Amino acid sequence: MEQYQVGILGGGPGGYVCALRAAQLGLSVVLVEGDRLGGTCLNRGCIPTKALIKSADFWRELQQVEEFGIRAGESSFDFAKMIERKDRIVHNLVLGVEQLFRTAKIPVIKGWGEITEAGRINVETETGQVRLKVENLVVATGSTPFRIPVPGANLDGVMTSDHILDEKTLPEKLVIIGGGVIGLEFASAFQALGVKVTVVEMLPSLLANSDDEIPRRLTSVLKKRGIDIFTKTMVKEIKSAENRLITVVENAKGIQEIFSDRVLLATGRKTNLCGVNAQRLGLQLEGGSIVVDSQMRTSVPNIYAIGDVTGKAMLAHVASAQGMVAAEHIAGHQVEMSYRAVPSVIFTHPEIAAVGATEQELRTAGVKYKVSKFPFSANGKALVLGETMGTVKILANEEGVILGSSIMGPQASSLIQELVLGVEKGLNAEVLAKTIHAHPTLPEAIMESAHGILGKPLHLA
Repeated sequence: MEQYQVGILGGGPGGYVCALRAAQLGLSVVLVEGDRLGGTCLNRGCIPTKALIKSADFWRELQQVEEFGIRAGESSFDFAKMIERKDRIVHNLVLGVEQLFRTAKIPVIKGWGEITEAGRINVETETGQVRLKVENLVVATGSTPFRIPVPGANLDGVMTSDHILDEKTLPEKLVIIGGGVIGLEFASAFQALGVKVTVVEMLPSLLANSDDEIPRRLTSVLKKRGIDIFTKTMVKEIKSAENRLITVVENAKGIQEIFSDRVLLATGRKTNLCGVNAQRLGLQLEGGSIVVDSQMRTSVPNIYAIGDVTGKAMLAHVASAQGMVAAEHIAGHQVEMSYRAVPSVIFTHPEIAAVGATEQELRTAGVKYKVSKFPFSANGKALVLGETMGTVKILANEEGVILGSSIMGPQASSLIQELVLGVEKGLNAEVLAKTIHAHPTLPEAIMESAHGILGKPLHLA
């Protein structure tokens, strides 16, 4: 029986980062993974979807090149080659992670692991069973797409985000069930590629947990582009007829049928406890997720849990941060996981990003606050890019300390990081306002919005 100080079940962005950090700290580590390193994020989620979105964005921009004085002539795209490009990117990144493990001398056991008792993992591999004894066990088994319990949810052509990017041809019509992050990213990308998209959401608005303004503005943008959006709408059934799918929905207008070639289930994800044997181990669960403390410890000594399986925030960057905390705590460091400033990003067009509190959260908590908004239509670089839709919004308390922010506009996914730092460190908006920002750049919109907290943006009438 092989023995290690740390054994990790799952090689996603939580598990593999935990392994690398533990090895850096001098611990002997083994990782068990049944698929490729990188987990859902690298192989089926974050990276492949963004690769497709980039191709879709290029195609969208190509339709507008005449505005930049360019005559491109007749153009077309090859969806199969877009998918090939996506596969190459994923392959290269997986190879990169594998090389990191070889360099760090971390063994990866390829197979499906089962925790038989605290400190024991049995792994079924292609060549037989491998038994591991570990001093500290880290559960990083992630999550899987949730299939709504309606008739027809398992029909051919009804897909989850795990498989829709394996398709080599575009559907003519696509119904997306779920108006959250995953659903809207796919809606934005597929619409740009000419697919007729319909989004069905049971709640009153898209992106239900976002700042109130974001769902309203994004809904307007998507509708103008021809995406049909049904809110307050329940899916009753999915049927198949003559090689087409029929999604039966019900709302205030009654029963309706929506015809499509494919249906994407984007109805959230559920924790994956396969092989964990949570009840046998005595792990405390809450809502199907493993309960952990701020050091990522579970209710059982020397067993940690990180990533989606904890149900804290199903985001790759949160999983990685949790993995770092778990590794460092195992190594004897005094560390705690903080969720004070977790950025969320939506790669629609335009992009959306947020951090910290929303207005509705502050109102509910009875916190007095200031609001400042600066539009990209008043930002020189945004005008140069031809991307003027959206704003930078900053929320601060009465003393000017930054409490939260949301950005809708060009490169919001990158711009938000300045506000993440502001929320994490409790910076006053004055710090951002008086920090020199290069010109002409998009981050100047953050500086201007910060000036708004102090009184008034400089470049806004």
